[in-house]
Amino acid sequence: MRYPQGGGLTDAERAGREQVRLQAVACFGAGEKSREIAAALRVSERSVERWRRQWREEGLAGLASKGSPGRPRLSDTQIARLERELERGPLAHGWADQRWTLARVKTMIGRLFHVSYTVEGTWRLLRRHGWSWQQPARRAIERDDDAVELWRREVWPRVRAPRR
Repeated sequence: MRYPQGGGLTDAERAGREQVRLQAVACFGAGEKSREIAAALRVSERSVERWRRQWREEGLAGLASKGSPGRPRLSDTQIARLERELERGPLAHGWADQRWTLARVKTMIGRLFHVSYTVEGTWRLLRRHGWSWQQPARRAIERDDDAVELWRREVWPRVRAPRR
């Protein structure tokens, strides 16, 4: 089944699917055949057979929704520690420059918490917690921002070529 962008089911949709499985359990108790249950609930026979097997082996707990597959793998305390470590900077973690990349953050998460993220998953984690992508400003140390602003306001309008 293909999901829309964002993927997965909402909590309401997941609860709806769980209700269908519980209706199937009621039919199991009544002794109905898988084909009849599948037709009544508008699902495949294979699904009904799988549900019956899970019900026999694990009871109702086997048919309960497992929740969102995208739940966070880092706890709130781990997130707080990650943010403290990010604020210390890459130099404190052994990198040669002061630039955090997603690959570096991913590596640091693995080292600190023994949890593996993809680069994309690292970006989603950071964005979810208020971090944003930033490009380092490449400016000369000698730059005088006041002088640049003055030049831009007063000199540039006189120098700029008129439009044709």
